[in-house]
Amino acid sequence: MAEKDFEGAVAFVTGAGSGMGAAVCRALAARGAEKVYAVDVNTDAVTKVTAEIDCAQPLAMDVSNADQVREAFERVAADSGRVDVVVHAAGVDDPVSKQWIYEARESGEKLDVLSRLTDDAWRRVMSINLDGTFYVLREAARLMRKGGGGSIVTVGSSSALDTLSGYPHYAASKAGVHAMSQAAAKELLPFGIRVNTVAPGPVDTGMAARTPAHLREAMAAGPARGYATADELADNILYLASPAAANVVGAILLSNGGQFTVP
Repeated sequence: MAEKDFEGAVAFVTGAGSGMGAAVCRALAARGAEKVYAVDVNTDAVTKVTAEIDCAQPLAMDVSNADQVREAFERVAADSGRVDVVVHAAGVDDPVSKQWIYEARESGEKLDVLSRLTDDAWRRVMSINLDGTFYVLREAARLMRKGGGGSIVTVGSSSALDTLSGYPHYAASKAGVHAMSQAAAKELLPFGIRVNTVAPGPVDTGMAARTPAHLREAMAAGPARGYATADELADNILYLASPAAANVVGAILLSNGGQFTVP
């Protein structure tokens, strides 16, 4: 890992209350960041994370709320005048659908998620994963353009490329994240802003802990590496955000332990 390659940087990290987001905050601090705005809808969780990081400041924000996202970036602009690195790690899955997948595998019956998927379940996943990414990208672009550039990394998913049966809303939301990020990468490059995406496979986070044991075992089986750690994903994310990836623009970095290798 490069030493102090984020020296003096101001960073904004969503989903910072746990998992990959929290790991990114810790890694940014270790690599020289001047200030890390640790952002999460769970105020208690993100406050606990930042209590252990001298340069980190907790910031409450719901990524699915456009006004809250705008206000959060306005606060960063008022406090620091700029943002150099934005990592958008916030996202959700659907434990109900996961349970249906588990039940079908246990019973041997045909899987039936799509016909039972409610409007509310669809909108929850889309509003946080896809709408939230749009809101964060939009506000990051506005602030970074004023500051002369920066680096943005979004978190997609390998499931958008090798879709999981029974998970249409999650796969669709993350495929949208990939496409939106690549479109933004082309548009923002002339302003000195790089946008890239990491597409994780199974990662051992709180979200993964809600996956039924039977599915976790299936994901970890076979020749693929299985569950990555949040710290390993943080290293991937910060590679894309760092000067070492200066020539990497609009990439989707597969980080799935060999689950598959060709999008």
